[in-house]
Amino acid sequence: MDITTLIGLLAGLFVMYNGIISNGSLMAFYDVGSIYITIGGTFCALLMNFPLKSLKRVIPAVSKALFSKKIKFELVINNLVELSDQARRGGLLSLEEAVSKSKDEFFKRAVMTIIDSHDPEKVRDTLETELSYIQERHASVTTILEKGAAYGPAFGMLGTLIGLINMLKNLNDMDSLGASMSIALVTTFYGSVLANVIFLPLAGKLKALDEEEMFCKQLIIEGVLSIQVGDNPKLIQEKLTGFMSKKEAEKLLSKNKKKSKS
Repeated sequence: MDITTLIGLLAGLFVMYNGIISNGSLMAFYDVGSIYITIGGTFCALLMNFPLKSLKRVIPAVSKALFSKKIKFELVINNLVELSDQARRGGLLSLEEAVSKSKDEFFKRAVMTIIDSHDPEKVRDTLETELSYIQERHASVTTILEKGAAYGPAFGMLGTLIGLINMLKNLNDMDSLGASMSIALVTTFYGSVLANVIFLPLAGKLKALDEEEMFCKQLIIEGVLSIQVGDNPKLIQEKLTGFMSKKEAEKLLSKNKKKSKS
């Protein structure tokens, strides 16, 4: 689980809860009509704006944002270095069995591609084309969340206008004026919560995860291409650690040196 996402969400709700009860009642912020207008309206607008197949990707993507594990780039590099050593000893065909149990489908396909094709340029084109399709799928989910962040406050304002119109129609009843004004503003509150506590933070998290995943896959592409042309395992390791920060690269090289000595 990505603990920072969960902490951020719970902390945000906790801060709002304490802010509300410190100056008033929680029930003052509850209104069924406002929920229908703001939350219902937002999701109806999303249904109109996007095809169902795109909307179906949102829940798995949000689940990924909440429960994703940090990618360990050092493990990816070490796996590629081990495969390069095996390829030099047993040929590219020997890699098929080595990656057959890998849980990373892209890693597995990348290795199988260099086994099936002898042209490095075709391999790069094939893998980078797949990479661009993955990015497009990820971007479609982020776009939906960003649109939701725009629709939420808009429907909140719409609900406020509806509430104000109803309030102005009943100006003769001065006793209910304050309560009516409060309910009218609740929809704006709901819209702001949808945008700033849910949609925008999740969109930002998914963008960060996408960048991390694309970096890892680019690392795999460079690694398998180096394996295909028969580069020395040590050279491959140095090449791939060049993608990492200086501190991370030094840490990885130091670990590998200790392993080789033992």
